[in-house]
Amino acid sequence: MPDTTSSDGLGSYPVTPRNRVKRLHERGRYDRASVWAVLDGAMLCHVAYVIDGQPYCTPTIHWRDGDTLFWHGSSASRMIRHLEKGMPVCLTVSHLDGLVMARCGFNHSVDYHSAMCFGTARLVEGVDEKRAALDRMIDRYYPGRAATLRTATSQEIKATTVISMVIDDASAKVRGKGVGDEPEDLDLPIWAGVIPLRTVIGEAEVSPHVPAGVARPADLAPYRPGRDFAEALAEAQAVYETR
Repeated sequence: MPDTTSSDGLGSYPVTPRNRVKRLHERGRYDRASVWAVLDGAMLCHVAYVIDGQPYCTPTIHWRDGDTLFWHGSSASRMIRHLEKGMPVCLTVSHLDGLVMARCGFNHSVDYHSAMCFGTARLVEGVDEKRAALDRMIDRYYPGRAATLRTATSQEIKATTVISMVIDDASAKVRGKGVGDEPEDLDLPIWAGVIPLRTVIGEAEVSPHVPAGVARPADLAPYRPGRDFAEALAEAQAVYETR
């Protein structure tokens, strides 16, 4: 099925039996803007795969360039050794937005937005390609920082494996409707409501080994204390995409 056109010009992922939201389908989103917003609003994903019939799910840092997702790990890790062969993968990202408390335990819930992406893992080969991918990881979160850092040694590069995955199909799912009480419960003298949740940036804890006179660099400008973490990531991504 070809991509459909969306108002933002990014288009949508094809809807397939694999990515179609089957329960509460009205919460599903298939446009790239919705999926990318979930992916770009987090640093941590979960990668699911199967080895000899046994399912595994590994948390790791991810980054995105267009429709391609990247993650990395130790060259000795079980996940990496398996996925570098070119295996099917399901990668998910979830954000918890609120605690939903109703007048009945059955209707308690959470507000969230999440994304599920499907594709085939590919080994990023060649020292230069791997170095470039790892630099993109740094610059995706801290635009311009990679050029200011010590160059990784050949041994460090060898010890690290980078995996990429073109998103074949994906969906986002959003729950943000608040309390869903039954009509007959509305007059019960029980407190109900939503407690919003968000990840907030704290004060930086400077390494004691930073030499005197070394200032906090401009690439960390989005990460101001008290700011919403997802907003900071979105700003960093916007700067990264203009470079």
